[in-house]
Amino acid sequence: MALYADLHRHLGGSVVPRILWRYFQRHNPDLAEKYPQYKEFEEFYTRERNTLDEYLELHTLVESVQNIDTLPYFIYRLIRGAYIFENLAYLEIRYTPYLRTNPTLSQRERIEQMKAIVEVVDKASKVNEYPIVTSQILCMHTRLSYEINRAIVDLAADNKHQICAIDVAGGDKLYGDKIDEFVKLYQYARSRGIKTTGHLFETPHGCYPQLLPYLMRIGHGIQIPLQYPELLTEVASLNQCLEICPTTYIKTGTLEELKQLKVVFDRCFDAGVDIAICTDNAGLHNVRLPFEYENLLTQDIIDFEQLQACQDASFRHGFAWPYTQPPSALLVGLLGDRTSIPTDKEKTFSQN
Repeated sequence: MALYADLHRHLGGSVVPRILWRYFQRHNPDLAEKYPQYKEFEEFYTRERNTLDEYLELHTLVESVQNIDTLPYFIYRLIRGAYIFENLAYLEIRYTPYLRTNPTLSQRERIEQMKAIVEVVDKASKVNEYPIVTSQILCMHTRLSYEINRAIVDLAADNKHQICAIDVAGGDKLYGDKIDEFVKLYQYARSRGIKTTGHLFETPHGCYPQLLPYLMRIGHGIQIPLQYPELLTEVASLNQCLEICPTTYIKTGTLEELKQLKVVFDRCFDAGVDIAICTDNAGLHNVRLPFEYENLLTQDIIDFEQLQACQDASFRHGFAWPYTQPPSALLVGLLGDRTSIPTDKEKTFSQN
């Protein structure tokens, strides 16, 4: 039964290591030769990194093989795994479309091809045998020019039936020199009616409060309760939700241990700030959403009541979730009061 939502999952980091390795073996001789044994590749792909920048370099490995022709291959397997192994009812897939275009084209041609990339992702995400509600978040990128990032905003605004929001991705050390650009881009996005999230306050290098007023959700945001708890009142007043991705902070060296997140959850709950628990890069981590839940529970970072609150918040803050209730509430409504309805087995017993 599909019951969960993931609001923060990158297309580039969503491919589990065995699927990516098999793709190399079948379709990319150069990378197959570089990683001949699966065990060695899995250890390389999923090991902890020292910094966020080092961690983000792994995305380039996947982006190099994700293009207009291969995206259906990867997305089908993403949707299949999300439905069967994670019980997802709702999934927002985020990525930078420009980085999936043909690098041999001119910048203008690559910008034009972004629309085709969005179409491919949309079509590939609709898998009848795995009925998940999906939508796309398009990521601007700190390493791309203002012109390209504005084109990404325009693409999102012109295709709201496929795209639910925009984001900004890339190493947060690069925000500083371009912060005025991103303020303008977010202002422009809001003026065009686009919903917004953004990688912000993830590490001590990514703390830019001047972007907060333009965000409807905050990608990560853990440094707010950890280092700037005075901002929680503003976050709560704006009804912003933090997209917390627990395993990421260990993989990037941002936190030394998962238990450090207890302060994040406690301060957010005390301040009335919603949290959605997400995976970020389930493939890079080899950790699916139910295991994120389990890890938080078993380490006494949250309790079951808090977990339920986070799960409900994921649907409440889902940009394209089409219902007013989470699936569990909808299921109860469909079943009705079963205590007064005899089952077939009960009918049989009553007749004998």
